[in-house]
Amino acid sequence: YEALLKDIAWKHDEAIVFGKHIVTKRKVAWYADKSYQYSYSNIHRTALLWTPHVLALKAIVEAQTLQTYNSCLLNFYPSGTEGMAWHSDDEIDLIKNGAIASLSFGAERKFAFKHKQTKEKVDVFLEHGSLLVMKDTTQTYWLHRLPPTKKIFTPRINLTFRTIVE
Repeated sequence: YEALLKDIAWKHDEAIVFGKHIVTKRKVAWYADKSYQYSYSNIHRTALLWTPHVLALKAIVEAQTLQTYNSCLLNFYPSGTEGMAWHSDDEIDLIKNGAIASLSFGAERKFAFKHKQTKEKVDVFLEHGSLLVMKDTTQTYWLHRLPPTKKIFTPRINLTFRTIVE
């Protein structure tokens, strides 16, 4: 956690929502095998090359999930007041039905899923060191979010290992 906090090239996340440019309190960084281009929320990003710490975590996650990943989007949430709205990671840059491995450090946070058709909801709690894997048709049929809360005052770092289509 401390190494990631110190070594990662964190930048405030940006998005274009309903034509308006927004800068969030949440910070992000993106690392990969090479300088891939990736777009979400109408913002284009270029990956940085792996840091030794992220590369070491990638090896652990690949061993645990029996998957391979060529990139990682990192998120830094300074407190519980920062979250992520309902979405699916279904950008055309990502391999279809590929695995996304989400590794969490710091504050425990609720992570919510909602089925796109039935509206069924499932909540899980991601504690320090937890690994959540979304794969196969998860992104096709489910939305997910990190709901904001006023009860959490400590930061959280989340690494989402994914595969970019080359």
